[in-house]
Amino acid sequence: MRTWRTFAAALLLTTSGGAVAQTEQAPAATAQGTLTATATVRGDTPGATYDRRVFTQFAEHLGNGIYGGLWVGNDRKIPNTRGFRNDVVGALKGLGVPVIRWPGGCFADEYHWREGIGPKAKRPVKINTHWGGVTEPNTVGTHEFMDLAEQVGADAYISGNVGNGSPQEMAEWVEYMTSPAGTLADERAKNGRKEPWKVPLFGVGNELWGCGGNMRAPYAADVTRRYATFIKAPAGTRILKVASGANSDDYEWTETMIRDASGQIDALSLHYYTVPGGWAPSMSPSKFDEAGWAETLAETWRMDEIITKHSKIMDKYDPNKRIWLAIDEWGTWYGQDEGTHPGFLRQQNSLRDALVAAINLNIFAKHADRVKLTAIAQMVNVLQAMILTEGPKMVLTPTYHVFKMYKPYMDATVLPIELKSPWYNKDKWVVPTVSASAVRDKAGQVHVGMANSDPNRSITVSTTLTGVTASGVTGTIVTAPTMTAINTFDQPNNVVPTAFTGAQLGGGTLTVTLPPKSVVMLDLR
Repeated sequence: MRTWRTFAAALLLTTSGGAVAQTEQAPAATAQGTLTATATVRGDTPGATYDRRVFTQFAEHLGNGIYGGLWVGNDRKIPNTRGFRNDVVGALKGLGVPVIRWPGGCFADEYHWREGIGPKAKRPVKINTHWGGVTEPNTVGTHEFMDLAEQVGADAYISGNVGNGSPQEMAEWVEYMTSPAGTLADERAKNGRKEPWKVPLFGVGNELWGCGGNMRAPYAADVTRRYATFIKAPAGTRILKVASGANSDDYEWTETMIRDASGQIDALSLHYYTVPGGWAPSMSPSKFDEAGWAETLAETWRMDEIITKHSKIMDKYDPNKRIWLAIDEWGTWYGQDEGTHPGFLRQQNSLRDALVAAINLNIFAKHADRVKLTAIAQMVNVLQAMILTEGPKMVLTPTYHVFKMYKPYMDATVLPIELKSPWYNKDKWVVPTVSASAVRDKAGQVHVGMANSDPNRSITVSTTLTGVTASGVTGTIVTAPTMTAINTFDQPNNVVPTAFTGAQLGGGTLTVTLPPKSVVMLDLR
């Protein structure tokens, strides 16, 4: 594995329209020992739109992500609406979740939609061969998921079964969901839904290189062309087709798919997980030292290099950037929490994950011209979750709070940042101390997100505002006394946003002192 410094130069190049241009600089310190950095927010050269779909959530039939996390059925001990727990739905509405991806993930590669419609008592009970070998009752199927999306106020991003399904099965599922008339529309009405649903996004398979069929790229491209041909939207509507893209840094996959299948698709996916220690995931999500902190952030920063290289390949065949890069699986992946089922991928969520979320969201701003959708994995109880539940109890994670802090970025205009930051390093792991991005929302207000990766020292960032008029600044911060701080059911407020007063405006300069291991969102007014 390469250390961070070996690809730092490539990672930090200036790109036109990008959010961050960053150059290496020796760590600087004031007399008091506080590090310093400089930045310029370029309001005079606005970039691309930070698409709201970057905040897409992912819900797979995996562990307690669906059952127990979202769905409690007729359990009257947990308040719910038509089976979906009110507390979780309310929390998701608070985030303004724009899109939910379902039913997988690898689960989608063997999902047959007809098994999830009709009377629940008649739906087949199957073994979840991907996740834990437990029974899958098919209680939550198409109608239930669409109800969840409507309760949350989100669009549906459906993942189709290319793995062991047929083009006909996929085409009929699309028709069942979206057709205003016909035999399948009549069947939908008999099952409780007369009006067609909107399906703005449809995934043409998932991980065709792996659990979706172990295909080679040329074959996967041909399969994608074939299946996508039969995903047909009703007149006057549109379904954006998302092809199964690369695993991490498999650039040959992207080259083949974009070259051979671009005429049939609207987006190409990318999956990249932050996995400290390498595959298979084994490190503890909540018991780690500073080296574990630094390695995790270094692996997170790889996202910038990976997006840059995939985008360069896509630019060869799609210079007008019609086709999105949809990073529809990302986030931290550690070993599971002690005492939990190893196939359920349940992991605690610490302040370290808050930094991972902020760094990724800042990186996505830099690539907003190509990255129009991302989905963190996953929404509830799985991997880097927004929410953890246990019976009737619910707790919001540090990642949830970062997502809510960045909510003003939805559909805002990216303002490029030119940033010079010192390095933070621990052992062989080296990352920029500061990660940052900025946007101007539709009301004209500017928001600046920053993260300090150094767990030991503060850093003062002196930011020149070009093309930005502001007379005051307020802020919110997420931090904690320790790197390993987590929110628990008994102590849910260990890592929560609080008011931030470490920023001042004067003479066209924004001066911000970021405490150690912190995420800050500034609102200029």
